[in-house]
Amino acid sequence: MKYIIRIGAVVLSLFVAAIVARRIALAQDGGRLTQAFERIDADHDGKLSSEEIGRFAPLKDRLQGADENGDGFVSAREFRSKIAQNYQRLEPSTGRVSAGESLRVINIGESERRYRLHAPKSYSAAKPTPVIIAFHGGGGNPESMIQLSGLNEKSEEAGFIVAYPYGSGRNPDRGLTFNGGGCCGYAKNRGVDDIAFVRALLDDLERAANVDPNRIFATGLSNGGIMTYHVASELSERIAAIAPIAGPMMTDSCDPKRPVPVMHFHGTGDELAPFNGGRGKGSPRVPEFLRPEFNSVEHSIENWVKANGCHPEPIVERLPDNAHDGMRVTRKVWGGGENGAEVVLIEIQNGGHTWPGQKPISAILGESTMDISANDLMWDFFQKHPLKR
Repeated sequence: MKYIIRIGAVVLSLFVAAIVARRIALAQDGGRLTQAFERIDADHDGKLSSEEIGRFAPLKDRLQGADENGDGFVSAREFRSKIAQNYQRLEPSTGRVSAGESLRVINIGESERRYRLHAPKSYSAAKPTPVIIAFHGGGGNPESMIQLSGLNEKSEEAGFIVAYPYGSGRNPDRGLTFNGGGCCGYAKNRGVDDIAFVRALLDDLERAANVDPNRIFATGLSNGGIMTYHVASELSERIAAIAPIAGPMMTDSCDPKRPVPVMHFHGTGDELAPFNGGRGKGSPRVPEFLRPEFNSVEHSIENWVKANGCHPEPIVERLPDNAHDGMRVTRKVWGGGENGAEVVLIEIQNGGHTWPGQKPISAILGESTMDISANDLMWDFFQKHPLKR
Protein backbone atom coordinates (compact mmCIF):
# COMPACT_ATOMS: atom_id res chain seq x y z
CA MET A 1 0.00 0.00 0.00
CA LYS A 2 2.81 2.43 0.90
CA TYR A 3 4.43 1.66 -2.44
CA ILE A 4 1.18 2.46 -4.28
CA ILE A 5 0.74 5.70 -2.35
CA ARG A 6 4.33 6.70 -3.15
CA ILE A 7 3.78 6.06 -6.87
CA GLY A 8 0.56 8.06 -6.74
CA ALA A 9 2.35 10.98 -5.10
CA VAL A 10 5.06 10.96 -7.76
CA VAL A 11 2.51 10.83 -10.58
CA LEU A 12 0.53 13.67 -9.00
CA SER A 13 3.68 15.77 -8.62
CA LEU A 14 4.62 15.23 -12.28
CA PHE A 15 1.06 16.02 -13.35
CA VAL A 16 1.00 19.29 -11.40
CA ALA A 17 4.46 20.20 -12.69
CA ALA A 18 3.34 19.59 -16.26
CA ILE A 19 0.26 21.76 -15.76
CA VAL A 20 2.31 24.60 -14.30
CA ALA A 21 4.92 24.33 -17.06
CA ARG A 22 2.20 24.27 -19.72
CA ARG A 23 0.47 27.31 -18.28
CA ILE A 24 3.72 29.20 -18.19
CA ALA A 25 4.50 28.17 -21.76
CA LEU A 26 1.13 29.55 -22.85
CA ALA A 27 1.32 32.66 -20.68
CA GLN A 28 1.03 35.80 -22.75
CA ASP A 29 0.15 38.36 -20.10
CA GLY A 30 1.20 39.45 -16.65
CA GLY A 31 -1.91 38.00 -15.03
CA ARG A 32 -1.17 34.42 -16.01
CA LEU A 33 2.49 34.75 -15.07
CA THR A 34 1.45 36.11 -11.70
CA GLN A 35 -0.86 33.13 -11.17
CA ALA A 36 1.94 30.73 -12.09
CA PHE A 37 4.34 32.48 -9.71
CA GLU A 38 1.82 32.28 -6.87
CA ARG A 39 1.31 28.54 -7.45
CA ILE A 40 5.04 27.90 -7.08
CA ASP A 41 5.47 30.31 -4.13
CA ALA A 42 4.33 27.78 -1.51
CA ASP A 43 5.02 29.99 1.55
CA HIS A 44 3.60 33.12 -0.13
CA ASP A 45 6.58 35.29 0.78
CA GLY A 46 6.78 36.87 -2.67
CA LYS A 47 9.98 35.10 -3.72
CA LEU A 48 10.95 31.63 -4.88
CA SER A 49 13.53 29.56 -3.03
CA SER A 50 15.55 26.79 -4.69
CA GLU A 51 13.38 24.29 -2.79
CA GLU A 52 10.15 25.75 -4.20
CA ILE A 53 11.54 25.79 -7.74
CA GLY A 54 12.90 22.25 -7.28
CA ARG A 55 9.37 20.91 -6.74
CA PHE A 56 8.70 21.53 -10.44
CA ALA A 57 11.42 19.84 -12.49
CA PRO A 58 10.41 21.46 -15.82
CA LEU A 59 11.06 24.90 -14.27
CA LYS A 60 14.37 24.18 -12.59
CA ASP A 61 16.50 24.59 -15.71
CA ARG A 62 14.31 27.27 -17.26
CA LEU A 63 14.93 29.51 -14.25
CA GLN A 64 18.70 29.08 -14.26
CA GLY A 65 20.29 32.52 -14.08
CA ALA A 66 17.02 34.19 -13.06
CA ASP A 67 18.47 35.34 -9.71
CA GLU A 68 19.91 38.58 -11.12
CA ASN A 69 20.85 40.20 -7.81
CA GLY A 70 22.42 37.06 -6.34
CA ASP A 71 20.34 37.00 -3.13
CA GLY A 72 19.52 33.30 -3.48
CA PHE A 73 15.87 33.86 -4.40
CA VAL A 74 13.89 34.56 -7.57
CA SER A 75 11.58 37.55 -7.27
CA ALA A 76 8.36 37.95 -9.25
CA ARG A 77 10.08 40.43 -11.57
CA GLU A 78 13.04 38.10 -12.13
CA PHE A 79 10.62 35.23 -12.73
CA ARG A 80 8.65 37.16 -15.36
CA SER A 81 11.82 38.34 -17.08
CA LYS A 82 13.34 34.86 -17.34
CA ILE A 83 10.13 33.18 -18.49
CA ALA A 84 9.68 35.87 -21.13
CA GLN A 85 13.16 35.08 -22.44
CA ASN A 86 12.37 31.36 -22.61
CA TYR A 87 9.03 31.74 -24.33
CA GLN A 88 9.55 34.80 -26.45
CA ARG A 89 7.17 34.66 -29.41
CA LEU A 90 8.82 35.98 -32.54
CA GLU A 91 7.20 37.35 -35.66
CA PRO A 92 8.73 36.06 -38.91
CA SER A 93 11.28 38.39 -40.45
CA THR A 94 12.84 38.66 -43.89
CA GLY A 95 14.68 41.95 -43.36
CA ARG A 96 18.18 42.77 -42.29
CA VAL A 97 19.55 41.13 -39.16
CA SER A 98 20.12 43.21 -36.04
CA ALA A 99 21.26 42.30 -32.53
CA GLY A 100 18.83 40.10 -30.61
CA GLU A 101 16.38 37.32 -31.46
CA SER A 102 14.60 36.83 -34.77
CA LEU A 103 12.63 34.18 -36.62
CA ARG A 104 13.36 33.82 -40.32
CA VAL A 105 11.23 32.08 -42.93
CA ILE A 106 12.53 30.81 -46.26
CA ASN A 107 10.83 29.07 -49.16
CA ILE A 108 12.37 26.01 -50.81
CA GLY A 109 10.21 25.14 -53.79
CA GLU A 110 6.73 24.78 -52.35
CA SER A 111 7.98 24.16 -48.82
CA GLU A 112 8.32 26.78 -46.11
CA ARG A 113 11.17 26.30 -43.63
CA ARG A 114 12.17 28.32 -40.59
CA TYR A 115 15.17 29.01 -38.43
CA ARG A 116 15.66 30.99 -35.26
CA LEU A 117 18.54 33.43 -35.03
CA HIS A 118 20.49 34.93 -32.16
CA ALA A 119 22.78 37.86 -32.99
CA PRO A 120 24.90 39.10 -30.06
CA LYS A 121 24.69 42.62 -28.72
CA SER A 122 28.10 43.28 -30.26
CA TYR A 123 26.85 42.46 -33.76
CA SER A 124 27.54 45.16 -36.33
CA ALA A 125 26.59 45.10 -39.99
CA ALA A 126 29.92 46.78 -40.65
CA LYS A 127 31.96 43.77 -39.53
CA PRO A 128 32.00 40.19 -40.90
CA THR A 129 30.71 37.90 -38.15
CA PRO A 130 31.20 34.16 -37.62
CA VAL A 131 28.17 31.85 -37.54
CA ILE A 132 27.43 28.59 -35.74
CA ILE A 133 24.51 26.51 -37.03
CA ALA A 134 23.08 24.56 -34.07
CA PHE A 135 20.86 21.56 -34.90
CA HIS A 136 18.45 20.41 -32.20
CA GLY A 137 18.03 16.77 -31.24
CA GLY A 138 15.33 14.41 -32.47
CA GLY A 139 11.95 15.31 -31.00
CA GLY A 140 13.17 18.79 -30.08
CA ASN A 141 13.04 22.28 -31.53
CA PRO A 142 15.21 25.42 -31.49
CA GLU A 143 13.81 26.49 -28.13
CA SER A 144 14.93 23.25 -26.48
CA MET A 145 18.32 23.60 -28.17
CA ILE A 146 18.77 27.11 -26.82
CA GLN A 147 17.94 25.85 -23.33
CA LEU A 148 20.15 22.78 -23.26
CA SER A 149 23.22 24.16 -25.08
CA GLY A 150 23.81 27.57 -23.54
CA LEU A 151 25.06 28.75 -26.94
CA ASN A 152 23.32 32.13 -26.71
CA GLU A 153 25.41 32.97 -23.66
CA LYS A 154 28.59 31.88 -25.45
CA SER A 155 27.51 33.95 -28.46
CA GLU A 156 27.34 37.07 -26.30
CA GLU A 157 30.76 36.35 -24.85
CA ALA A 158 32.54 35.49 -28.11
CA GLY A 159 30.59 37.56 -30.64
CA PHE A 160 29.25 34.98 -33.10
CA ILE A 161 25.75 34.55 -34.56
CA VAL A 162 23.83 31.34 -33.79
CA ALA A 163 21.30 29.92 -36.28
CA TYR A 164 18.88 27.30 -34.93
CA PRO A 165 17.06 25.47 -37.76
CA TYR A 166 13.65 23.89 -37.22
CA GLY A 167 13.47 20.24 -38.22
CA SER A 168 10.35 18.63 -39.70
CA GLY A 169 7.41 16.85 -38.10
CA ARG A 170 3.65 16.47 -38.02
CA ASN A 171 3.53 19.43 -35.63
CA PRO A 172 5.61 22.31 -37.04
CA ASP A 173 6.75 23.49 -33.62
CA ARG A 174 7.72 20.38 -31.67
CA GLY A 175 8.69 16.73 -32.04
CA LEU A 176 10.94 17.63 -34.97
CA THR A 177 13.72 15.68 -36.70
CA PHE A 178 16.37 16.17 -39.39
CA ASN A 179 17.23 13.86 -42.26
CA GLY A 180 20.90 13.21 -41.55
CA GLY A 181 21.34 10.71 -44.37
CA GLY A 182 20.64 7.56 -42.36
CA CYS A 183 18.42 8.94 -39.61
CA CYS A 184 16.04 10.16 -38.20
CA GLY A 185 12.28 9.76 -37.78
CA TYR A 186 9.78 11.84 -39.73
CA ALA A 187 12.38 13.74 -41.77
CA LYS A 188 14.19 10.59 -42.88
CA ASN A 189 10.98 8.63 -43.54
CA ARG A 190 9.53 11.45 -45.65
CA GLY A 191 12.77 12.03 -47.56
CA VAL A 192 13.03 15.67 -46.46
CA ASP A 193 15.94 17.41 -48.22
CA ASP A 194 17.58 19.07 -45.23
CA ILE A 195 20.78 19.72 -47.17
CA ALA A 196 18.81 21.98 -49.52
CA PHE A 197 17.32 23.63 -46.42
CA VAL A 198 20.73 24.38 -44.90
CA ARG A 199 22.01 25.68 -48.23
CA ALA A 200 19.02 28.01 -48.47
CA LEU A 201 19.45 29.04 -44.83
CA LEU A 202 23.03 30.08 -45.51
CA ASP A 203 22.01 31.98 -48.64
CA ASP A 204 19.32 33.83 -46.69
CA LEU A 205 21.63 34.62 -43.79
CA GLU A 206 24.41 35.88 -46.04
CA ARG A 207 21.93 38.25 -47.71
CA ALA A 208 20.55 39.52 -44.41
CA ALA A 209 23.70 39.77 -42.27
CA ASN A 210 27.39 40.51 -42.64
CA VAL A 211 28.54 36.90 -42.36
CA ASP A 212 32.18 35.86 -42.53
CA PRO A 213 31.97 33.16 -45.23
CA ASN A 214 35.20 31.57 -44.00
CA ARG A 215 33.91 31.09 -40.46
CA ILE A 216 30.63 29.18 -40.76
CA PHE A 217 30.55 26.23 -38.36
CA ALA A 218 28.04 23.60 -37.26
CA THR A 219 27.18 21.69 -34.11
CA GLY A 220 24.23 19.70 -32.80
CA LEU A 221 23.12 17.13 -30.26
CA SER A 222 21.99 13.57 -31.08
CA ASN A 223 19.98 13.76 -34.34
CA GLY A 224 21.45 17.26 -34.56
CA GLY A 225 24.96 15.79 -34.34
CA ILE A 226 24.05 13.33 -37.08
CA MET A 227 22.87 16.26 -39.22
CA THR A 228 26.12 18.09 -38.45
CA TYR A 229 28.11 15.27 -39.99
CA HIS A 230 25.81 15.23 -43.01
CA VAL A 231 26.25 18.94 -43.79
CA ALA A 232 30.03 18.62 -43.36
CA SER A 233 30.08 15.96 -46.06
CA GLU A 234 27.57 17.56 -48.42
CA LEU A 235 28.34 21.27 -47.90
CA SER A 236 32.07 21.15 -47.17
CA GLU A 237 32.66 24.14 -49.47
CA ARG A 238 30.71 26.29 -46.99
CA ILE A 239 31.11 24.60 -43.57
CA ALA A 240 34.55 25.35 -42.10
CA ALA A 241 34.51 22.89 -39.15
CA ILE A 242 32.03 20.91 -37.06
CA ALA A 243 31.50 19.79 -33.47
CA PRO A 244 28.83 17.06 -33.20
CA ILE A 245 27.73 16.00 -29.72
CA ALA A 246 26.28 12.57 -28.87
CA GLY A 247 25.40 11.94 -32.50
CA PRO A 248 27.44 9.70 -34.84
CA MET A 249 27.75 9.89 -38.61
CA MET A 250 24.84 7.81 -39.91
CA THR A 251 25.94 7.40 -43.52
CA ASP A 252 28.20 4.54 -44.62
CA SER A 253 30.92 6.96 -45.69
CA CYS A 254 31.61 10.67 -46.17
CA ASP A 255 32.72 12.47 -49.31
CA PRO A 256 33.64 16.09 -48.57
CA LYS A 257 35.06 18.23 -51.38
CA ARG A 258 37.64 19.57 -48.93
CA PRO A 259 38.92 18.51 -45.49
CA VAL A 260 36.57 19.51 -42.67
CA PRO A 261 38.05 19.55 -39.13
CA VAL A 262 35.92 17.58 -36.65
CA MET A 263 35.59 17.73 -32.86
CA HIS A 264 33.25 14.98 -31.64
CA PHE A 265 31.95 14.84 -28.04
CA HIS A 266 30.49 11.55 -26.77
CA GLY A 267 29.89 9.87 -23.42
CA THR A 268 30.72 6.20 -22.92
CA GLY A 269 27.61 5.93 -20.75
CA ASP A 270 25.29 7.30 -23.44
CA GLU A 271 22.28 4.98 -23.43
CA LEU A 272 20.36 6.72 -26.23
CA ALA A 273 23.09 6.83 -28.90
CA PRO A 274 25.52 4.19 -27.58
CA PHE A 275 29.24 4.93 -27.89
CA ASN A 276 29.85 1.54 -29.53
CA GLY A 277 26.77 1.70 -31.72
CA GLY A 278 23.55 -0.30 -31.73
CA ARG A 279 20.00 0.48 -30.65
CA GLY A 280 19.67 2.92 -27.80
CA LYS A 281 17.07 2.84 -25.05
CA GLY A 282 15.03 5.54 -26.73
CA SER A 283 11.63 6.68 -25.58
CA PRO A 284 9.50 4.08 -23.75
CA ARG A 285 6.73 4.94 -26.22
CA VAL A 286 8.82 3.81 -29.21
CA PRO A 287 9.13 0.02 -29.76
CA GLU A 288 12.71 -1.22 -29.91
CA PHE A 289 12.42 -2.34 -33.54
CA LEU A 290 11.55 1.24 -34.56
CA ARG A 291 14.58 2.75 -32.84
CA PRO A 292 17.53 3.57 -35.09
CA GLU A 293 20.55 1.28 -35.27
CA PHE A 294 23.27 3.81 -34.51
CA ASN A 295 26.74 3.66 -35.99
CA SER A 296 29.60 3.67 -33.51
CA VAL A 297 31.73 6.66 -32.64
CA GLU A 298 34.66 4.70 -34.09
CA HIS A 299 32.88 4.57 -37.47
CA SER A 300 32.57 8.36 -37.49
CA ILE A 301 36.17 8.99 -36.45
CA GLU A 302 37.72 6.47 -38.86
CA ASN A 303 35.85 7.89 -41.85
CA TRP A 304 36.81 11.48 -41.12
CA VAL A 305 40.43 10.67 -40.26
CA LYS A 306 40.65 9.10 -43.71
CA ALA A 307 38.73 11.87 -45.49
CA ASN A 308 40.89 14.59 -43.88
CA GLY A 309 44.15 12.73 -44.52
CA CYS A 310 45.10 12.68 -40.83
CA HIS A 311 47.67 10.46 -39.11
CA PRO A 312 46.14 7.05 -38.30
CA GLU A 313 47.27 7.11 -34.64
CA PRO A 314 46.01 9.77 -32.20
CA ILE A 315 47.76 11.77 -29.52
CA VAL A 316 45.93 10.91 -26.29
CA GLU A 317 45.59 13.28 -23.31
CA ARG A 318 43.66 12.84 -20.06
CA LEU A 319 42.07 16.16 -19.11
CA PRO A 320 41.98 17.40 -15.48
CA ASP A 321 39.27 16.03 -13.20
CA ASN A 322 38.16 19.43 -11.93
CA ALA A 323 34.53 18.70 -11.10
CA HIS A 324 35.01 15.32 -9.33
CA ASP A 325 31.64 14.29 -10.74
CA GLY A 326 32.45 10.63 -11.39
CA MET A 327 33.33 11.30 -15.01
CA ARG A 328 36.73 11.65 -16.65
CA VAL A 329 37.49 13.24 -20.00
CA THR A 330 40.06 12.04 -22.54
CA ARG A 331 41.02 14.02 -25.63
CA LYS A 332 42.26 12.08 -28.68
CA VAL A 333 43.70 14.08 -31.57
CA TRP A 334 44.34 12.76 -35.06
CA GLY A 335 46.44 15.55 -36.59
CA GLY A 336 48.52 16.16 -39.67
CA GLY A 337 45.59 16.37 -42.06
CA GLU A 338 45.41 18.19 -45.37
CA ASN A 339 45.43 21.98 -44.97
CA GLY A 340 45.96 21.53 -41.22
CA ALA A 341 42.75 19.56 -40.70
CA GLU A 342 42.41 17.36 -37.62
CA VAL A 343 39.88 15.07 -36.01
CA VAL A 344 39.39 15.33 -32.24
CA LEU A 345 37.40 12.98 -30.03
CA ILE A 346 36.37 14.24 -26.59
CA GLU A 347 35.52 10.98 -24.83
CA ILE A 348 33.63 11.34 -21.54
CA GLN A 349 33.91 8.28 -19.35
CA ASN A 350 30.43 7.51 -17.89
CA GLY A 351 29.01 10.59 -19.62
CA GLY A 352 25.43 10.50 -20.87
CA HIS A 353 23.48 11.83 -23.84
CA THR A 354 24.24 15.36 -22.76
CA TRP A 355 25.94 18.67 -23.55
CA PRO A 356 29.20 18.82 -21.54
CA GLY A 357 29.32 21.82 -19.25
CA GLN A 358 25.52 22.21 -19.19
CA LYS A 359 23.10 20.58 -16.78
CA PRO A 360 20.85 18.06 -18.56
CA ILE A 361 17.26 19.21 -19.07
CA SER A 362 15.90 15.71 -18.40
CA ALA A 363 17.10 12.82 -16.23
CA ILE A 364 16.55 10.38 -19.11
CA LEU A 365 19.57 11.91 -20.86
CA GLY A 366 21.99 10.74 -18.18
CA GLU A 367 24.90 12.57 -16.56
CA SER A 368 26.66 15.66 -17.90
CA THR A 369 30.24 16.37 -16.89
CA MET A 370 31.29 19.77 -15.62
CA ASP A 371 34.98 18.98 -16.11
CA ILE A 372 34.81 20.70 -19.48
CA SER A 373 32.66 23.16 -21.38
CA ALA A 374 31.74 21.91 -24.85
CA ASN A 375 31.01 25.50 -25.83
CA ASP A 376 34.47 26.71 -24.82
CA LEU A 377 36.30 23.78 -26.42
CA MET A 378 34.39 23.91 -29.69
CA TRP A 379 34.79 27.68 -30.00
CA ASP A 380 38.55 27.41 -29.48
CA PHE A 381 38.57 24.63 -32.09
CA PHE A 382 36.52 26.67 -34.55
CA GLN A 383 38.84 29.66 -34.19
CA LYS A 384 41.78 27.42 -35.18
CA HIS A 385 40.00 26.19 -38.30
CA PRO A 386 38.54 28.84 -40.59
CA LEU A 387 37.68 27.64 -44.09
CA LYS A 388 40.78 27.50 -46.29
CA ARG A 389 39.95 27.99 -49.96
